[in-house]
Amino acid sequence: MANKEKIDLTLNRQAANETDVVYGPHERNRLDVYLAKSDSPTPVVVHIHGGGFSGGDKSGARASIIRICHAAGISVAAINYRFVQQAPLPAAMLDAARAVQFLRANAVRWNLDPARFAATGGSAGGGTALWLGYHADLADPTSDDPVARQSTRLCCMGVVNTQSSYDPHFIRKHVLKFEDGPPPMLQFFGVSADQADTPEARKLFREASPIDFVGPGAPPVFMFYSIPNGPITPETSRTDAIHHPTFGNLLKARLDALGVECVIRCGDEVPGRVKDEKIVNVDPEMVAFFARHFGLAR
Repeated sequence: MANKEKIDLTLNRQAANETDVVYGPHERNRLDVYLAKSDSPTPVVVHIHGGGFSGGDKSGARASIIRICHAAGISVAAINYRFVQQAPLPAAMLDAARAVQFLRANAVRWNLDPARFAATGGSAGGGTALWLGYHADLADPTSDDPVARQSTRLCCMGVVNTQSSYDPHFIRKHVLKFEDGPPPMLQFFGVSADQADTPEARKLFREASPIDFVGPGAPPVFMFYSIPNGPITPETSRTDAIHHPTFGNLLKARLDALGVECVIRCGDEVPGRVKDEKIVNVDPEMVAFFARHFGLAR
């Protein structure tokens, strides 16, 4: 990959209008805002970084998607959240919800349109974006906290190489079906192997799994997977399996049954020599999806 392309994959933090804005009580409850120039309130895309819920940072937001959003009149906010080392799932999802509420509570401050919010991210960040979209609204109208009174709802989502469920039993059945041993990803929940089948654990797994919240009125989603949309076989690497289009296909089946738009694009449909290049090359299509559901002409 050429040097210019490498630079384009991450955002220069100096381009942010504000950095490390505190949105919650934990040290990782911080966000950066990248505001589109506009005389009227802009839609906003919340970028949620990946990293297996145990690494990554908001500074990894892609330059390409920020630039294309700004050209379309869309602002971007990039957030950090608690890792599973600090609090098990669904803490990361709840932090993202709090960030959305905080942004809505400060819509006037940043010239944002509270009615037009979307979320994006890769892998764990994409799964968190899906969770936000499909979970019931977490607004608490009786709260003494004005931020908590705000809605967590989204207009749409655009995700990359992401999971539609973090339920270890779901993942074993559909994705890592050729692996032996205890269900995968128990460490995300602080659950031991001998607790994995308990009602308490299964309830916790479902609480962190976006696909389990899909229902009527679900928002539309654009999904991109870097690898081709083929079957998972014993030869599929664990990395490819856990970022496989199977997750998207299973989600799409539920959304199709409800008449909800779900677009899936895969690596064999998008130009690029390597994964990161393909991701950047699909960004214009993803932003066009956001713009359409924000009611912007594109």
